[in-house]
Amino acid sequence: MKTILSAALIAGTLLFSGTGCAAQTPSPGTPAPAFSATDLNGAVLDSAVYKGKILIINFWATWCPPCRAEIPDFAAFYEENKDKGLEIIGFSVDDLPTARLRDFVEKFKMTYPVALADERLVQAFDPGPYIPTTFIIDRKGFIRHKEVGGMDKAALAGWFKRLSAE
Repeated sequence: MKTILSAALIAGTLLFSGTGCAAQTPSPGTPAPAFSATDLNGAVLDSAVYKGKILIINFWATWCPPCRAEIPDFAAFYEENKDKGLEIIGFSVDDLPTARLRDFVEKFKMTYPVALADERLVQAFDPGPYIPTTFIIDRKGFIRHKEVGGMDKAALAGWFKRLSAE
């Protein structure tokens, strides 16, 4: 993301500098920001479509070791639960051509939608200075949890079970 992020690698994480802050940083208990993005396959990802589903939004990058480590758990969890009201979107903060990102997604068997994050998306969600950062959004469109750092399948399952019971 050429002019969007100025990044420095520190202990295997991305340090966002100069991204600016959203007018109000979304936090647990607040409505998730509205968004619209196009995934790597050309499909439009619109926040309105995800109402009524549990949505996991993950900000990540191809070069980030903790991001790479969590991908297999995200993919497996998505495959097991996509027919049960779960959606996952991976927003890459990479500065890569779409074709190279698509190659990475195929190599790592990321079966959930992936899109390049643009400046508006980063400002709206304000993931903070580190990746991976994951937002858990309930069926009503409210942020229920923000996780800075990697998440595993057990953590995803815990949130999904909790929110499915509501």
